[in-house]
Amino acid sequence: MQLMLRDGSFGPFLTQVLTKAQADDKLSQAELQQIKSKAVLMSLKFADKFYNKYKMHLLEQAAYDIIGVVSLGLLELSDNDPDRALTLLLAPEGVVKPFQKGWNMLSTVSKKTGKNSLYGDVEEQLLQSIASPPDAEEWHGWAQYQQALREHRRSQSMQLLQQQFYARSHFDEFEHFSLEEVLAEVVFYRALTGGDKVRQDLKKRIRTIALQPHWFSDTFFQLQTEATLAELPEANADAIRNDLGQHFIPALSRTLAFAKDYQALATQDASPEKLDAFEGKQGLTNPLLGWPQYLEL
Repeated sequence: MQLMLRDGSFGPFLTQVLTKAQADDKLSQAELQQIKSKAVLMSLKFADKFYNKYKMHLLEQAAYDIIGVVSLGLLELSDNDPDRALTLLLAPEGVVKPFQKGWNMLSTVSKKTGKNSLYGDVEEQLLQSIASPPDAEEWHGWAQYQQALREHRRSQSMQLLQQQFYARSHFDEFEHFSLEEVLAEVVFYRALTGGDKVRQDLKKRIRTIALQPHWFSDTFFQLQTEATLAELPEANADAIRNDLGQHFIPALSRTLAFAKDYQALATQDASPEKLDAFEGKQGLTNPLLGWPQYLEL
């Protein structure tokens, strides 16, 4: 298992650290050999557990996996500081601690689809995107992990919103397709009802809700959105903020203007068909954000 070939300034972080340490005369041949020996041993164990250590191409793949996972954990533990990373590699645990950290990180952000992964709790495709030959000119493992982390936080945040702000406990996975849609329904419903938990009754309740003049502004919905996010853990609130498009708040304001017209029709005892047609026309010209999409049976 070769850990050093050519300039590794853009390759896997493990290679970057070792290359820089040698160039700065901070790593002896004996110390390098000790790090490599532990990495080789880990590759053998990894191949024995997940592949076949007697097949050369699978043993090579195991080595690439180890390099990627160690690079990920090492970068996180050292905060992208090569000197701190070298200290970690020279510690008695060597590459073991960074590997454990990296594996934990991948396990946390891996999608739990119900299907068994070859790697247990770690998603197969995610590990493949992290794995790297030692002499790779570029390594995108950290960027791949960050993307998976963002997706994980989106999914986690959607579940938190549903658990915390909805009156029901069962959710149809096809009812909402984005985090923005879930937040919009929560913010809109709470704004109109004074903070009640979301129920599938807004189209009926709108008949009796007194729409206040100061609600018809972007500022109102901005404050309502922040009030909702303030009730969530900071990491999830930040993940949601980063996911929101620039049209989120204006779309809520437009939806309230629609709701006012819908209310006027509903209080005139318009037929369900007329209300549906009005809603459908508005939805086609200006997609409604926060307005309930459930079917009333």
